[in-house]
Amino acid sequence: MALEELLITLAEPSPVQAQIITKALEELGARQVEVHTTGEELISQARERRPNLVISAYHLPDMTGSDLVQTLRGSSDLYDLPFILISSETNPERLETIRQAGSLAILPKPFDGPQLAQAMQSVMSFINCASLGAEVDADMALMSVLIVDDSQTSRHHIRQVMEKLGFEHFCEAASAETAIPYLEQEPFKLIITDFHMPGMDGLDFARYVRDSQLQPGTPVLMITSQNEPASQEDLEDAGIAACCEKPFDIEQMRELVRRLLNEY
Repeated sequence: MALEELLITLAEPSPVQAQIITKALEELGARQVEVHTTGEELISQARERRPNLVISAYHLPDMTGSDLVQTLRGSSDLYDLPFILISSETNPERLETIRQAGSLAILPKPFDGPQLAQAMQSVMSFINCASLGAEVDADMALMSVLIVDDSQTSRHHIRQVMEKLGFEHFCEAASAETAIPYLEQEPFKLIITDFHMPGMDGLDFARYVRDSQLQPGTPVLMITSQNEPASQEDLEDAGIAACCEKPFDIEQMRELVRRLLNEY
């Protein structure tokens, strides 16, 4: 699919901001941009005419951008829509909710052309992502992936990306503690864990995986975010094979996973 083929739906209450964003998208090649002033209006229209991409401000008259993306992720028909936030909001906790829900990009107001172009490149990479099947030395249909994250929406987004890459079998755990029994039950080709979780965090979980020798040949990929950085020393000490920051670019994730599958 090409950019000019996308149906983009935008939730933006300000006519001026809506015009700025629409014009910037059109300059990149977009041809179909629908503007809505409320979240409910966007959701209702999306159910009648499914878009390829949702873009939203954070502050809407009837809900926040966080509420909107959570509603989308919790619905049976719109849960997999790519999402971008464009907002002047800088509160780390509010933005973290957006990251956890799998936003492909978070742009500031005002944004510049290169920032929007990079965000749209992430969208196109996500939509057109190809399976890794031909690039790895094993049958991906036989591989299992363990996803550990206390956020259900984050687990869902990670799984969605992994499915695009060609994986078919998954186990999901909402904490490191509940993930441990899975390590004892079946071998995994890849373990993906969030960094910040209640109880045992991602670093401690990775150390457990390494020290227990339950999955000695399985790489651990850690997902972090901007407000919870982990030092390179900590990552190496815990035996982390690779690290990716939210919101992650799918091409970056694709290359990391391809490398891990071929090295381990």
